[in-house]
Amino acid sequence: MAPLLSASSARIDVEGAAAIDGLSLETSGDRVLVLGAVRALFEAAAGLRDVRRGSVVVEGLSPRAAVREGRAACAPLDPPLPPRWTVAQYVTWSARLAGHHGLERERLVAAALGALALRSSGSSRLGAAGLSLRRATVLSAALATGAATLLLDDPLTGLPDDAARPLARVIARALADRRSVVFAGRFPLDSPLALAADEALLVDGAAVVAQGAPAELAAAERTLALRVIGEVAAFTAALEKLGARACVAPGAPLPVLPVHVRVELGALSARDVLRVAVEVHAVVLELRPICRAFA
Repeated sequence: MAPLLSASSARIDVEGAAAIDGLSLETSGDRVLVLGAVRALFEAAAGLRDVRRGSVVVEGLSPRAAVREGRAACAPLDPPLPPRWTVAQYVTWSARLAGHHGLERERLVAAALGALALRSSGSSRLGAAGLSLRRATVLSAALATGAATLLLDDPLTGLPDDAARPLARVIARALADRRSVVFAGRFPLDSPLALAADEALLVDGAAVVAQGAPAELAAAERTLALRVIGEVAAFTAALEKLGARACVAPGAPLPVLPVHVRVELGALSARDVLRVAVEVHAVVLELRPICRAFA
């Protein structure tokens, strides 16, 4: 089976400037969290934004081909919704635009509304709907396409906890039989969506600084993600000599640009890392524990 999501030296522009330049990644799970990436990566994976150089691939196809062939569908964050339409109308039109007709369309719509617990809200008008209902409607519309793979732009962002947790539980159940990628800045580990995920990728700029099971990444309190300029090779060598493990992200940029370095501290402290940087004339621009992606 093809990786759910992959990228090779991808450049994605926003308003004429590179938002991501040189990103390469490949997922191995069926329920994936992509944390820390700019929104442009979701938009490119969903076929909503061009890839200027390199490639982004979903289910072995270009994003637009995956959507066109019914292999993938997306649920963007808070798209404009027709205020006079009802929830059921919006979901029905999604199934219709995906090419479904007659009894098959009715079945898909009923299943999608049921999966997001929207049957009792089907007659609600979108213009008067609350934020949680609107987001559930967008995801229900994606389900109604019949696609086996769904791409979600964090449907929980900005919601208070008492609204986010119930919505997360519903979404996790709805995605149980689908492959999915949820793109978010960060995600609480105890969220039902994080608990249902079998893989997480932590993206910083154009580098994947950590990849693995969410629980493993969340437990890595002594692993740091750094952005470094200057004498990076001497920096990593000095850390290794002191017992830490340091690796430069694949596809790192030229030395004049920040390099992403992952450091497993061992017996060292973050202060030791900064001291070593000063000694070898490297400059640490950013330092953060990777577990904070699950804060």
